[in-house]
Order: sequence, then C-alpha cells, then structure tokens
Amino acid sequence: MATDDTIVEGVAGRYASALFELANESSKVADVENDLVKFQSLLDESPDLVRLVRSPVIAADDQARAIAAVVDKAGIGGLAANFLKLVSNNRRLFVIQDIIKGYRALAAKARGEVTAEVTSAAPLSSEQVAALKETLKASMGKDVTLQARVDPSLLGGLVVKLGSRMIDSSLKTKLQNIKLALSEAST
Repeated sequence: MATDDTIVEGVAGRYASALFELANESSKVADVENDLVKFQSLLDESPDLVRLVRSPVIAADDQARAIAAVVDKAGIGGLAANFLKLVSNNRRLFVIQDIIKGYRALAAKARGEVTAEVTSAAPLSSEQVAALKETLKASMGKDVTLQARVDPSLLGGLVVKLGSRMIDSSLKTKLQNIKLALSEAST
C-alpha cells in the first residue's frame, strides 16, 4: 500500500513505508508518529545527537548503546523504540530525519491530511498557526498539518512548502530581490 506512494523514496522511503505498514497492522500509527516526533524534537534540540546519528566514524556498538539510552530516557517505547534500535543496528541512522519525515507524510495521507513545512523567523503563536492552517485548508480543500521550524536568518515573514509548491514571503528573499533589481538597474 504505502510503497506505491511517490512521497517516499530511497532507503529512507523503504524504512518509512515498512514502519508505517507495521504500525498500521497493529493500529499504532498515531503512537509511533508521536514517538518519532518526540525523537525529531530531540534531534532539533541537540547538535550532539545529530552528530551521533550522522557520523560514520562512531562505532556501531557505541551508536547503538547511545540510541538505546536516548530512547529509554525520552520515554519512547514499543514499535518506535524497536525501530530506532533496528535502524541504528543497520547503520542507517544518518537518514533517520528523512525516515521520520516520510513516515509522517504517510500517516498524514492516511488521515486525509496534507503536510506543510513552515519556516519562520520567530516561533509562531497558536493564533498564527490556526490562521495559517485555515488559509491552507481553504486553498487545498484538505486538512493541513504544519511542521514548523524557526530560521532567524529569514529576518521576518514565512516560507511555506506544500508538496511541490513553495511560497517564500520572507524578508530575506524580498531584500535579495531588491538588491538584485538594483544591481541590474545600475549596469
């Protein structure tokens, strides 16, 4: 079922599809998704954890022990914990963020939702998130799940990626466009 989908590709796609199918069979899609989101937030907060999952020079045994400890400490259990340990043992942790993204896309599709990646210069308030979801829902005709990121280099505004579409209303891009227009005008 999930492997026919074009939203998952390569190694990460195969792992995400396999995990989704297992979770779906055991009616644990939401539980696994919550645990994966928890693990992703740990990655977002810890550059050391990112180095651990991406580094090819860390011994497999050390990496597996570290991931097991992180998973246990974070309270991630069941299928998600076993999956993270399997990915570690198979030396595929370097694609874990893509696996999580693929799994979340499959879970959202199964719920009839689309996922939008939103990058802002500062964290969005709950009112801003709700307004953005409503605007995107009106545009797409489907419920929209937001994956929010903060990138202070945008200076202001938003970058929204929805499928193959991207809307960049960031101040950084607007300033770059003005600079380009001015440099073309002066030549």
